[in-house]
Amino acid sequence: MTTISITTAGFQEVRPLSDIGRLFTMFLLITSWLSFAFVITRISEFVITGEINRYFKTRRIMNNINKLSGHVIICGYGRNGQQAVHNLKVHGVPVVFIEKDVDLIQRELHDPNDALYLVGDSTDDDLLMQAGVAKAKALITTLPADADNLFIVLSARSLNPQLQIISRASESNSISKLRKAGADNVIMPDRIGGAHMATLVTKPDVIEFIDYLSGEEGEAINMESVGYDQLPDAIKDKTLREIMGWKKTGVNCIGIKSAEGKFIISPLDDTVISKGMKVIVLGTRWQIQQMKGNLG
Repeated sequence: MTTISITTAGFQEVRPLSDIGRLFTMFLLITSWLSFAFVITRISEFVITGEINRYFKTRRIMNNINKLSGHVIICGYGRNGQQAVHNLKVHGVPVVFIEKDVDLIQRELHDPNDALYLVGDSTDDDLLMQAGVAKAKALITTLPADADNLFIVLSARSLNPQLQIISRASESNSISKLRKAGADNVIMPDRIGGAHMATLVTKPDVIEFIDYLSGEEGEAINMESVGYDQLPDAIKDKTLREIMGWKKTGVNCIGIKSAEGKFIISPLDDTVISKGMKVIVLGTRWQIQQMKGNLG
């Protein structure tokens, strides 16, 4: 009777039931269905809940990415990618990174809810579009394979011609190829690391100061470039003295970049800043922001 009742087979009773027997059967059917529903629910949680959570998490991330503009996209979340994400966040720059290794993300990402990332292959144009490459101000590709970096540079440059692109290179003969593909800067981490360590021997205080500016401790200190086009008409084609004295905020000029791309350190005050030139200034974050406000 228990088997017939629970499985709803609908066969006749084994023998006629008393009133108490009928009550027991009703209780058995109700509790059996509740138990069955509970088991199905628990199984569904294991099968479905993970997918649902991933769906809503991906949707939340995509909504946040779609709101971004002027952010930085980082392709690859290896050692170089993680350092780039960390430093940009310290300086308040919005970041979206792309990584195909889910285990790496879960292992290295301390707070998944505080990060914007996409899981997939960075060489996929559709994924770059989802990351907002059309509205981004810069892209950094840190993949270990130069061929992958070259492909990303080509794709990103075609998707956003104004994008600043910085690429990693593992081989020295890849630098020229990456530049021809559209990379604005090409970095060889091994070469920079060796040069950095050597300079720590010859000029330790200088390197420590630069590390201070670029690290967490130097969050309040900024170095930025101010282009000729950013200057108000009143101080265009004027001397450096007049430009730095414009509604003075306390920032210091540490150099200028000529229209030909050459740097001049500690330029003279009577140097005229003309079209195509940039002024490199040093100051606190507040001073830089105030200066930008003065420049409009």
